[in-house]
Amino acid sequence: MSSSAQNSNVKASSAAEGDAPQRLLVIDGHSMAFRAFYALPAENFATDTGQHTNAVYGFVSMLIRMIADQRPTHVAVAFDLDTPTFRSEEYAEYKGGRNKTPEEFYGQIDLIQKVMEAMNIPHLSLDGYEADDIIATLAARGEDAGAEVLVVSGDRDAFQLINEKTHVLYPKKGVSDIPPMDAAAVEQKYFVRPERYSDLAALVGETADNLPGVPGVGPKTAAKWLNLYGDLEGIFANIDAIKGKVGESLRAHVEDVKRNRKLNHLLRDLDLPVDFAALTLDRPDRDAVEELFDALQFNTLRKRLFDLFGEEEEPVEEEPMPEPEHLDSAAGVESWFAARAGQTFGLHLATAEAAGAAHDVVGLAFASDDATAYLDLVHADQATEAAVVAVLGEAGVSKTVHDFKRAYKLLAERGIDLVGVVDDTMISAYLIQPDRRSHELGDIAQFHLRVTLEAGESADNGQLSLGLDDDVSASAVRAAWIVRKLTLHLAGQVLERGASGLLTEMELPLAVTLAHMERTGIAVDGAKLDELLGDFTKTIEAATKEAYDSIGHEVNLSSPKQLQGVLFDELELPKTKKIKTGYTTDADSLQDLLIKTQHPFLVALMAYRDATKLKQTVEGLRKAVGEDGRIHTTYAQTVAATGRLSSLNPNLQNIPVRSEEGRRIRGVFVVGEGYETLLTADYSQIEMRIMAHLSGDEGLIQAYRDGEDLHRFVGSHVFDVDPEDVTGEMRSKVKAMSYGLAYGLSSFGLSKQLKISVDEARTLMKDYFARFGAVREYLRGVVLQAREDGYTETIEGRRRYLPDLSSDNRQLRDMAERAALNAPIQGSAADIIKRAMLGVQAGIQEAGLASRMLLQVHDELVFEVAEGELEALEVLVRERMGSAAELAVPLDVQVGIGRSWHDAGH
Repeated sequence: MSSSAQNSNVKASSAAEGDAPQRLLVIDGHSMAFRAFYALPAENFATDTGQHTNAVYGFVSMLIRMIADQRPTHVAVAFDLDTPTFRSEEYAEYKGGRNKTPEEFYGQIDLIQKVMEAMNIPHLSLDGYEADDIIATLAARGEDAGAEVLVVSGDRDAFQLINEKTHVLYPKKGVSDIPPMDAAAVEQKYFVRPERYSDLAALVGETADNLPGVPGVGPKTAAKWLNLYGDLEGIFANIDAIKGKVGESLRAHVEDVKRNRKLNHLLRDLDLPVDFAALTLDRPDRDAVEELFDALQFNTLRKRLFDLFGEEEEPVEEEPMPEPEHLDSAAGVESWFAARAGQTFGLHLATAEAAGAAHDVVGLAFASDDATAYLDLVHADQATEAAVVAVLGEAGVSKTVHDFKRAYKLLAERGIDLVGVVDDTMISAYLIQPDRRSHELGDIAQFHLRVTLEAGESADNGQLSLGLDDDVSASAVRAAWIVRKLTLHLAGQVLERGASGLLTEMELPLAVTLAHMERTGIAVDGAKLDELLGDFTKTIEAATKEAYDSIGHEVNLSSPKQLQGVLFDELELPKTKKIKTGYTTDADSLQDLLIKTQHPFLVALMAYRDATKLKQTVEGLRKAVGEDGRIHTTYAQTVAATGRLSSLNPNLQNIPVRSEEGRRIRGVFVVGEGYETLLTADYSQIEMRIMAHLSGDEGLIQAYRDGEDLHRFVGSHVFDVDPEDVTGEMRSKVKAMSYGLAYGLSSFGLSKQLKISVDEARTLMKDYFARFGAVREYLRGVVLQAREDGYTETIEGRRRYLPDLSSDNRQLRDMAERAALNAPIQGSAADIIKRAMLGVQAGIQEAGLASRMLLQVHDELVFEVAEGELEALEVLVRERMGSAAELAVPLDVQVGIGRSWHDAGH
């Protein structure tokens, strides 16, 4: 834990324990949620299921910072209800004319409230009243209890609450800049004391609440009257003394002012269902937060929250770890393991970052059921190292590790073969909870065992902070001990979830295959990389010049603010979606605008953006080229909840292929020296084939068995035309819909994707289901079955548990339903390609081929073919990939050959 986090934790804890004065933090929920929504781009915060979370993320981030900075002893959040209040009943136009709530905001208030419940922070609403009244009442109760009160709100009506005990934290910018407003600050800005602010607002009016003020009267005039006559009553008593047009205007609108003052007055005596003690800041419910943040895909935020509150006040009593034995001789190694024959050993690698090189193993830690040991590889003699190498390479000695692939690679760098691994706690934890955002050792140990590992002990990033040898060995031994305990703890859950076969027969063997692929890498043509970089740079320069020429001046093409000025003010193009800072200039909106207008500035701007992205991709690849002239990506087995592999550092699954310029990047990946060619093989329409298999739809199955173009076949049925009359546009619509249905796409989502009306999308889906009814029944049944079972399942039995299917929160339930729709199909596709990889790799070894598998990119495999092995490898790949699963339809494998990845495309 960082020192700053520790300080926050200490302060929060001491405040809660009564070592500091009582302080109540009251937050205006809707006000701050909206500010968070507009402060963070909605498109950058969404779950895999499509639920936007920017308001939730921003709100919780703000709350964490507030608790850390203000150290409250009591916290509450007040929300408005979407029902009439006494104010709207008295004045029908109250808050009328407000902009329509953005679609991306819907559901996020419910999710914020769910987070509050997990954090044990009360959230309050009251029918007929506003959040402001709840805040005012809570402030009064806090004052009565002798507490200092801090109100966090973007509503200026809260200023009337300011006094010696209560201050308002009023946001200036989003939810990051929230300075305090005391009486002096209000007086400096509005020229009246806080208790008179409501009088001033009644005179001036409040646009946000649709309360019109006195025409011609601004804040300075209103403040002058209030300071002269004391308050509204004083102004009314002297109303005839106010001369000029403003006096006439005031006299004509007295009733409006009285109404405004009545409506902006906050009630401080509501009958709320909680007392002050119930607002005491408590420790979050860790399990509830873990589960909810997994669903929301909040990882960094999770760490900030747990760092803030620190560890449990009463940690689980940990089984004492045996004193480690230092293995410093071959005889010592042999006797230690011989004495524990038949046991499973936890293994952990102590690593250090060698100067300017890769990570190096400096020690090995072992833990059995009742003993621990450490071997210092840096100082071990040859005989001692040979003895431990024999243990690592002995299949009969069962080992369990955390992140088997990484351990396998690190040892392989030293020429050591690691076999006999029966469990990887990272993968086991993933199979149990695939939706968790982090499966690092420290997080898994905390969640499952309720024990804490210091940063150096988990060493998940491959590094240990090296101090004294004893420090290194102690950290590594404790990690090995935790790994052994985790294996014992997780084994039952892996078995209960039917994941034992996936662990031992798929994921563990795959880790070895992936390790070899990562170590091998793929060759890169450096000259082509440099050529591409130069070409994209020229394209950027040309597009920039065209953009400047089209408007007659220069502009920063990367500045949203400057682009807004050019597009909507200068060129007066149709407005895009309204956002906090004006009108959005995101890619989708500008692409729509380009289609509508074809303005040359937009043409140049989009060309500039495309080339910039491609240039960044090429720059990233160039940095990733190793000394061997090859790029070595890293595959993650525990990132995607569906079971798909992820490619990292660099992400080779994200090389663009839709444009010719993007496909040129694949041309830099080439066959390596000493090899004949590259071979690519991928599954054709695997997800739709899985859909046909799972749904049992006879029409789809027959189409695949007959070898028809599925999308043309479906198009002919949906649009009621002969297959040869299906146009390219019809086929594209059907293709988008077919894949979309597999992932829970709604008619609204389909309309956006195809850029057609919602009604047309709805009709398209209706006609589709009318022809392929089994698909509809399958999609309906998946969710119903998952709700009954609590999980979805792939063809291989990979489960994804979705407890939110039964949630009383509609947004969480909707997210779970969308996940239930796509998990069986995506997950089955992931399992099939993994089976194919294992089958192909086994076939290569059985045949004694020198060819090797280099990459896995979604449903595609890339191979480097040794001289004279092309025919044998192609036959092997087709056979093993085609037989990776038994479906009701054939698995079609397409193969391509070429000197580069681009040339081998098909």
